[in-house]
Amino acid sequence: MLSDRNAAATIAVRDTKTAKNFYEGALGLKPDASEGKSVLKYRSGDSTLFVYESPFAGTNKATAATWVVDDVDKVVRDLKAKGVAFEHYDLPGAVLRGDVHVMGDHKAAWFKDPDGNILSVVA
Repeated sequence: MLSDRNAAATIAVRDTKTAKNFYEGALGLKPDASEGKSVLKYRSGDSTLFVYESPFAGTNKATAATWVVDDVDKVVRDLKAKGVAFEHYDLPGAVLRGDVHVMGDHKAAWFKDPDGNILSVVA
């Protein structure tokens, strides 16, 4: 039923104007056709990211969206240059190298949007 369909990330924010500055300015996402002034829509590779206004913005304490990238270290450097701060977690089996969590051959870094939604990049 759903196995051959794409999924979309849906992220709640308090204010779409602030979110627009972060998602477009810091993350470099390009806007797609919006669904009105309280919903932003972005294409990211073959995925869709919906950012919408909600009084529940920032209440999710888990990762809301993840981007698979070729070079986590480079993406972290680029995002830091745009003012993005990274989270550090005590994860079993992970070694923290700067802002990047290294787990064997896998790397991951987590950061938050202005509403506290947790986002990540992995390789």
